[in-house]
Amino acid sequence: MSKQQIILGAQFPGVNNFTVWSDPAAGSQIAFSSFRHFAETVERGKLDFIFLAEGLRVREQKGRFHELDVVGRPNTLAILTALAAVTENIGLIGTLTTTFNEPYALARQLATLDTLSQGRAGWNVVTSPGAFTGANFRRGDHLPFAERYERAREFIDAARAIWQGSDFVANSKHFDIAGRTDLPPSPQGGPVIAQAGDSDTGRELAASHADLIYSRHGTLEEGQAFYRDVKARLARYGRSDNDLKILPGAAFALGESQEDAEERLRLIRLQQVSPKNAIVFLEQVWNRDLSTYDPEGPLPDVDPEVSTPALAQGRANRFDDRLDTARKWREIAEHEKLNIRQLVIKVTARKHFVGTPETVAREINRYVQEDAADGFVFAPHLTPTGFDEFVEKVIPHLQEWGVYRKDYTRGTLKGNLGLRPAA
Repeated sequence: MSKQQIILGAQFPGVNNFTVWSDPAAGSQIAFSSFRHFAETVERGKLDFIFLAEGLRVREQKGRFHELDVVGRPNTLAILTALAAVTENIGLIGTLTTTFNEPYALARQLATLDTLSQGRAGWNVVTSPGAFTGANFRRGDHLPFAERYERAREFIDAARAIWQGSDFVANSKHFDIAGRTDLPPSPQGGPVIAQAGDSDTGRELAASHADLIYSRHGTLEEGQAFYRDVKARLARYGRSDNDLKILPGAAFALGESQEDAEERLRLIRLQQVSPKNAIVFLEQVWNRDLSTYDPEGPLPDVDPEVSTPALAQGRANRFDDRLDTARKWREIAEHEKLNIRQLVIKVTARKHFVGTPETVAREINRYVQEDAADGFVFAPHLTPTGFDEFVEKVIPHLQEWGVYRKDYTRGTLKGNLGLRPAA
């Protein structure tokens, strides 16, 4: 039986809660030299793509900027276009919203990136929530949750119509456009479509429209359940299992021994969740000012405030039921005897592969060979050198076992991913 080939992507850190700003080894989040170093490193490791997240407005909490956000970060498409000129094979995937863009303009920009990069462009399709972000745009907060996904589907359909012919028509609830484009034929039949979504709505959008889906499932069993569920949805849209690649987000901590790697992870997590950030994160659930609480002390006795507007603005709500979340966290804290900071470190943890380079490589391979993922999108905690050690020490093991390429053999991102080009 042939071995499944592993897909690997690399997320440039920045718009997230896992970047470590305070580490002496951390570099600029906005200088082109950082983006270039990152891209050249992952291309040297023969990874499939780099991925940029993007926020349309700096997040705020209690009316102040959120200290984990990047201020002044350049536009995603501009960064990727610049990187296309200094790389040859790595895929270039950018996060761009369907809520506050229009199909023709965005499709044309992505097609230009695809042409200039000779078929390496990708689009991570997202929807943008809230009047907070919408205040930057004329339309404001004009779409409820369900309609944002509806618009996203119609937006992708319209973009594909634009990419696939000189004459295009898109008539739907959200769009009524028709015209003729001067775009050249796409080298790969249109940019790769990526989408992130754990909800049922998000999974269905990925099954019907996406080439890649990001997820955040940590354990092997959770990954296998997600993999089975999403792959099973493809048939209703006339698609096969290979038409959609499932790539959970993950991180890593390497060491000379298991104990060494676990200690490195412990120190990284303490940097990521500082005492101040522990309180800031807890406030997002309690929806109260908790600045007087000791991060090394117990959770608040008071319940979350559910009747007032959210203190945190500009981020997706991860807690549908604040009261239930608080109850569960109290149970965890009591059972494991955790203070506020320790609890936040635990509940905000993403999937980490921890150990020696060979141990990490074997675990990555196990997830793929046992159908818990088609690969992973890794995000290091340091910019821009966070991937250097992974490329130098982990990738060679995967190559030796025949589950990862030793060189690029296809000319486009879709080709490297094993995806069929669009008709």
